[in-house]
Amino acid sequence: MHEDFDSCFRAMQSKDARFDGWFVTAVITTGIYCRPSCPARSPLARNVAFYPTAAAAQQAGFRACKRCRPDASPGSPEWDSRQDLVARAMRLIADGVVDREGVAGLASRLNYSARQLERHLVAEVGAGPLALARASRAQTARLLIETTAMTYCDVAFAAGFSSIRQFNDTVRSVFACTPTELRVRATGRGTQLSAFDSGTPGSLTFRLSFRSPFAPESLFGHLAATGVPGCEEVRAGAYRRTLRLPNANGIVSLRPLGDHVSCRLVLQDLRDLPTAIARCRRLLDLDADPEAFTAGLSNDPALSGVVANSPGRRIPRTVDGAEMAVRVVLGQQVSTKAARTHASRLVAQHGTPIDDPDGGLSRVFPSPQELQSLDPEVLAMPRARRATLVALVGALADGTVELDVGADCRRARHHLAELSGIGPWSVELIAMRALGDPDAFPATDMGVVKGAAALGLPVSPAALVAHSRRWQPWRSYAVQYLWATQDHPINRWPQEEVACN
Repeated sequence: MHEDFDSCFRAMQSKDARFDGWFVTAVITTGIYCRPSCPARSPLARNVAFYPTAAAAQQAGFRACKRCRPDASPGSPEWDSRQDLVARAMRLIADGVVDREGVAGLASRLNYSARQLERHLVAEVGAGPLALARASRAQTARLLIETTAMTYCDVAFAAGFSSIRQFNDTVRSVFACTPTELRVRATGRGTQLSAFDSGTPGSLTFRLSFRSPFAPESLFGHLAATGVPGCEEVRAGAYRRTLRLPNANGIVSLRPLGDHVSCRLVLQDLRDLPTAIARCRRLLDLDADPEAFTAGLSNDPALSGVVANSPGRRIPRTVDGAEMAVRVVLGQQVSTKAARTHASRLVAQHGTPIDDPDGGLSRVFPSPQELQSLDPEVLAMPRARRATLVALVGALADGTVELDVGADCRRARHHLAELSGIGPWSVELIAMRALGDPDAFPATDMGVVKGAAALGLPVSPAALVAHSRRWQPWRSYAVQYLWATQDHPINRWPQEEVACN
């Protein structure tokens, strides 16, 4: 979109927050870049330039606006839904791969050379992987500076900087002020700083932004209804779950609050903060463009009514693709309650213990490597399904099936379908919730079939798939509206304090 100057300029003049994250506006005369919705007076057309990312604007020498904070706007829906090289790279960078493995590690995951990857990223988003990772580190540093009382030395290394000098230089160039000035400004606005002891698990509370409209009831209701005891719970109006992160473990509490989602993270290692934030945003599908899929689905008279009743439904995704795949297999041909029971047994037997003084969470969902010691005989499931679970765990553990944020969706679908017991329903559900495919469609899902019948649509798989083609490329969102026609717990977000047990 940033290449269409007229469209970007009209969006900037409209101050429409729906365009935040699609591009940034750089003001040549002031050296500042802003969100499209920045409330400041709009500059003249001859004085602006448009960039696809904050990192590209920073690379060109612009610094972030102190009023609209463009570096904290929602992510681009392109990177969330596209499956090409650049989108996969952007998701991996947001997940912290460059900080952990370097550019060479990122390129290796994508099966490209570092030089080829750099060329593709610069051509499409205006910045290479190092510049994009630097922008992410700067935003993490800002969060820590403004919300905690950590020393600046601890902030620098927790955010991923290799030296204090690099940290100071980046903060000054990106935000046009020193770390001390950032903290003074935050405390001047009444922000309470959380105390931290180096090496001790600590909590952070901040806001997760999204594009309106946003319908949290079905999203949080689905997460609550399918929550695995010990690993997930609903408490005091918040959905809570444990996280397995690259350096350690953590716990997140997520609460919808009108114009944002409140996120409280308790991390054993603060280096995991950027990864945890990215995974929470992905779990809640917060970087989606609701205007696009709402308009696309409303074109079908059969769906237009339910879409209008609850615009902005999101896909309940996952913080871990491998976890979701295992849970999909556990849920084959059983009720939601039975699937939770099977998953809770796996968590109790193989999950890593975690301390949760604020609630009832006790385990982190086991990784495929931890599940390789699984004795399938202890699961009260048919023998064929136990064999499917063992085969899936083995394929995930040895890398035959890759379901991380940078996975090739087509390749993952192909390898999943090759596993005995993984049929179209499982492949489509995993593609929708683990891989983030916006166009997945489990036509044989019972909820989808019942929803189709309620709306007068065909219910046979072939006929329903044929009809669903008019919903492309938003069929995963159509599934959310088909599910919404049923009186099921996944469509109700419990407002009172309820634990998943």
